[in-house]
Amino acid sequence: MRRIVTLILLALVALPSLKAQSEDALRKTINNLEASIEKEEKELSKLKKNKSSKQKLVNSLARQIEKRNALIAARDKQIKQLGQDIKDAEKRVGELSEELTAAEVSCQRMAREAYRNYRHNSTLAYIFSSSTALDFAHRIASLRSATVARKQQIAHLTQTREAVQKERQSLTAKREEVAVAKQKLDKQRKKMREERDLAKATIRQMTKKEKSVQASMAEHEKRLNEAIAELRKLTKGNKSGNSFSSTTKGLKLPVTGGRVVRYNANTAEIVGSKGAGISAIYEGKIVRISRNKINNKYDVYIAHGEYISSYANLSEVCVKKGDNVVKNQKIGTIASMVNPATMDLEYKILFAIHSPNPKVTMKASNLFK
Repeated sequence: MRRIVTLILLALVALPSLKAQSEDALRKTINNLEASIEKEEKELSKLKKNKSSKQKLVNSLARQIEKRNALIAARDKQIKQLGQDIKDAEKRVGELSEELTAAEVSCQRMAREAYRNYRHNSTLAYIFSSSTALDFAHRIASLRSATVARKQQIAHLTQTREAVQKERQSLTAKREEVAVAKQKLDKQRKKMREERDLAKATIRQMTKKEKSVQASMAEHEKRLNEAIAELRKLTKGNKSGNSFSSTTKGLKLPVTGGRVVRYNANTAEIVGSKGAGISAIYEGKIVRISRNKINNKYDVYIAHGEYISSYANLSEVCVKKGDNVVKNQKIGTIASMVNPATMDLEYKILFAIHSPNPKVTMKASNLFK
């Protein structure tokens, strides 16, 4: 049992650095999102007072809903991590409590034995009943060893008791942290519902012209096309995934379990479920991973020879620039996006395929036939 408590104590002293880094990164994400949301709330407050800025108000609400959704996801993840930490701590408390009970019983037995020896002067009798000087020295050494052992036993009891107390304090702190996180999570969900209701009400008051201007997908596509224009210079003469061509067809959709809701020339708007994986449609090389400064989502670009496929609106990526990927290899996870018409949250990406010749428009619909 002493080995068990020693291992537990060592674990308490040297917590896994990777886990600590993960928790720190998650807290940093939460703090950044909360700061961004607070800043957006100030802008929303101004826009609510300006009755003529319906479009700006809806755009701001859409951004805020996206951020709140990301914050809710981060909070959910944090609560799950804390839940696992609590289970681990409860297990450690149980193990340490068992060790503490055993140590207390052992020390009580030691105390009774020492008291009996004291009452009967058996220590002196033991020493002075030695038959030889060598026997006398051996008995003195034996008594000293017993004293050292008792001190070690008492130190072990103290150490174990302190470890139990420390772990119980940590357990209490984790439980309080979970309670606070859940309160904040409920608050964010409530605010997101309120903002969605306000956005829907504002949209109903907007004119047709305002609603058409509200659509943000065209602007996103424009930014993608600008990025592709730059990438074409970098991918000229690229050999990675060079078996891809304009005649390639029958490929799997890049969204696991997804479906296309809209084709527009070389683009495809593809919806999926929360947490759906995003995969490369064909073998190639990751030539760029960028992050949208407004919604904090990722865009990934893959070169297939001199052709390029782009995947916009990813919540996470599991590849890095310069990686070679194979057909259907996972590159990330789908992210949420606010539908500007309904203000409902959807999980979708904007996929696009680009020819090395900007004058040749490839049809995304042909790829998945």
